[in-house]
Amino acid sequence: MAPPYSNGNGYGYSSSALPTPSYDYRSNGDFQSICDDIFSSARSMLDRILGYANGRRRHTVWGLAMKGMQQVRRNMTRRRLLSFPHLLVAVWVLVMLWGERWVFASRVRSCDWDHWEDWPAGVTPHRLIFVADPQITDPHSYPGRPWPLNPLTITITDNYMRRSYKQLQKVLRPDTVFFLGDLFDGGREWKTADGNWDDPEWAKGNRPADEQKYVNEWHRKYGQEYWLQEYARFGNIFYDNWNLGGIHPGPGQRGRKLISSLPGNHDLGFGAEVRVAARHRFNAYFGETNRVDVVGNHTFVSVDTVSLSADSSSMRDRVDLEPIYGPAQEFLKGVKATKRRAAEKEVLFWKGAVDDLAFDHKVEDLSSADYSNLPTMDLKDNAPDFPTILLTHVPLFRDPGTPCGLMREHWPPAKPAKGQTAPVIPDHRNAISVSSGYQYQNVLSLEDSTKLIKSIGNVIHAFSGDDHDYCEVVHTQDLESVPEITVKSINMAMGVPTPGFQMVSLYNPIDERGNPLPGSPKTTLQTHLCLLPQQLSTFMTYAVLGVLSVIILIARAFLVPVLNLRPFALDPAQHAASAVLPIFKAKAEGDDSVAAYDVKPTSSNTSSSKFPSARVSAARTRGQSLSNGLGPQARAPSPNSARSKGGSPGKWGWGQNSNSSRGPRIEIRRDAYYDSANRGTGAWRPASSSRSRGGTFGIVGREMWTTSWRVAWMVLLFFTYLTYKG
Repeated sequence: MAPPYSNGNGYGYSSSALPTPSYDYRSNGDFQSICDDIFSSARSMLDRILGYANGRRRHTVWGLAMKGMQQVRRNMTRRRLLSFPHLLVAVWVLVMLWGERWVFASRVRSCDWDHWEDWPAGVTPHRLIFVADPQITDPHSYPGRPWPLNPLTITITDNYMRRSYKQLQKVLRPDTVFFLGDLFDGGREWKTADGNWDDPEWAKGNRPADEQKYVNEWHRKYGQEYWLQEYARFGNIFYDNWNLGGIHPGPGQRGRKLISSLPGNHDLGFGAEVRVAARHRFNAYFGETNRVDVVGNHTFVSVDTVSLSADSSSMRDRVDLEPIYGPAQEFLKGVKATKRRAAEKEVLFWKGAVDDLAFDHKVEDLSSADYSNLPTMDLKDNAPDFPTILLTHVPLFRDPGTPCGLMREHWPPAKPAKGQTAPVIPDHRNAISVSSGYQYQNVLSLEDSTKLIKSIGNVIHAFSGDDHDYCEVVHTQDLESVPEITVKSINMAMGVPTPGFQMVSLYNPIDERGNPLPGSPKTTLQTHLCLLPQQLSTFMTYAVLGVLSVIILIARAFLVPVLNLRPFALDPAQHAASAVLPIFKAKAEGDDSVAAYDVKPTSSNTSSSKFPSARVSAARTRGQSLSNGLGPQARAPSPNSARSKGGSPGKWGWGQNSNSSRGPRIEIRRDAYYDSANRGTGAWRPASSSRSRGGTFGIVGREMWTTSWRVAWMVLLFFTYLTYKG
């Protein structure tokens, strides 16, 4: 009969053939009992699983599983769990929780509205946030960067924006969020489902050489399906976390809004090279690029200035660019009437009236119908005119060297001369460069900027993006002295160490006709720049802690033999002999005169707990059961004695005499010796630890490797978990 877990060919074993070393866990109390229950359940489950495999494969899998479970059990003692390397891991866990979670909440909490708003007591302002240039990282961002650096960069930058935006919603709970363009980095390069995506003939030499070599690959690999995946990725970061700010608006507000329809040059292109097909796709998924919104009793006018710039392009006299700039031009022609209608609808809503047109119900002949007195929301001169805020991705024109102020991070303002109080002008380092290149222009032309301000009217403030850094200017009289803030990018990979976003508080109380109430503030808008964590500083903190960890672990390893500290490294586990094949040679001739002393087996029926340095091999023939123990006078036969009785020579440690009733044979390993002081007690003492470990330097080396590896893999595992969770 084949033994349990046998394939019938003699390669059989049972779970009792692979014993677990016995350790004294009594000091661990209930914790060890729980571990024992877990290991027992795991063994039972593994038994059932292995029942479906063949014998040799079962044996290999079972052996590996048991070794792994034994190693886990050895590490789950209280002494191991509360050891110094694990204390160091706990420090790492706290530092990483700070760097990957808590610092975001702390930075955003420091920007809370109550810290900087300065309105009269009891008012209920509308709270709004501008997010600029998320520009999610994609193959266009770092072309040629190898795997896995590119996917890792994408994951880290996405997590940074997601964590920042989550805290923005949870802590600040804005009523409205506007995005200021450049939602993607390579959106203009990813083909639509239809249409030719090749550069026009007149523009084929405009691409930089380091980008030109990737164009064919981009067009081959990244099309409409990839763009849709990027759209879903953008939504996962920003749209899916919108409700963290609550589903209800703040006191006295009409509702919460998220508006992301303003395009940037990375979404569509710029000027004469805007891709019309890409703009149609952008409109379909994000909304109309040219629009008017009334928010907080202010009128926000968003203009697709990357397309509008085609009208002032140097190519407009050589190429028909009307399909590019036409929609923006048409919008600007009627924007004042659109503003009046939007403001009137808002006033009707707050009055509780019907905020839609009401027509008389009558039948008229088409040829004689009167169209002169049709109902309209445009009350012209009688219409309310709310303060207007211009939103454009590209900043408005300014003279070269116009300084951006103290909060610009790239370069601080130049120091004025002694006795000079006004800022240094021009200050080219502190300013936005008035320049252009392939698919970008740092500021709009003076012609387009003037057209925007004049066409829209009553512009009290402008907000823009594109530059990635903060810039605050007050324009000249040509642009009606409009103040403008260029908002920082929220993405950590945009060349600015400290990302951020712009907070705006709006308060404009109106009467039933839409006019400001008497005594209301002259300034209806307050702003605040909220700075996010510096990811580079966080990584530097990790690097410094990593170096300190290595130094500390090396120092501890040298102190272990000096101060006789308890080593963290475990001795190699001693395993019982395999039940499949013999692994010990028979004793040498003449050794059979050595008496075998009485041994009382442990409850686990193994010799590993009683004799840590001895191994037992047993022989069993058909019809003969394995002896349960060693008799007091048991003697191990030698190969010579077998020959003298006519038996065959002994086979490598296995008894062959079927008539013999001798018990298991004991081999004394070289790394142990018999303690003469305990003769007759059956006690054996292992060799000295310094010898088994290779001396003092062996102890130090093992401690350095074991503790460093333990800290490294646990820290990396926890960082991977935080990265996976976002």
